[in-house]
Amino acid sequence: DVGGLPRVASIQNPYSLLNRSFEIGLSEFAHRSGVGLLAYSPLAFGMLSGKYLNGAQPAGARLTLFERFTRYTNPQAQAATEAYVTLAQQHGLSPVQMALAFVNSRPFVISNLIGATTLLQLRENIDSINVSLTPELLQAIDAIHQRHPIPAP
Repeated sequence: DVGGLPRVASIQNPYSLLNRSFEIGLSEFAHRSGVGLLAYSPLAFGMLSGKYLNGAQPAGARLTLFERFTRYTNPQAQAATEAYVTLAQQHGLSPVQMALAFVNSRPFVISNLIGATTLLQLRENIDSINVSLTPELLQAIDAIHQRHPIPAP
C-alpha cells in the first residue's frame, strides 16, 4: 500500500516454452515484489501440443482459424516445438503435460491460464498439475531453450 493505493498483486503476460521473455527482466522484479505471474498462452495457441507439426492445419484449431497469429508458426518456433514434443515423448510424457508442468514449476507463476476446446483436453491440462519434471528433464528443456531462445516473442 503506497500512497493509499492497493499493492499490485499479479501481472498477466504470455509465458510458455516458446516465449520465456518474462524471465529476462520481469521475473526477478515480480518475484522480489511478491507480484505473481498469471501465465497466459502456456501452450502457445496449442502449438506445444504438437498438433501443428509438419505443417498440419487441424480443422477448427486456433492457428488454422486465425492465420494472422504467426508468432507461433515461424520456422524457429516450429523447430523448437518439434524438439520439445520429441523430448516429452522420450520421457513418456504428453507434450501438453510437459509444457504445462514446466510453467507450473516456475516460482514466479501463481496461475497457469489454460484453455481447452474439449473435455479430454481439459482433463489433460488439469492433470498436468500432477506431473513433476526431473532435474535431467529440466536440463534438457534448458538445452533446447539455448538452441532456440524465445522463438515466439
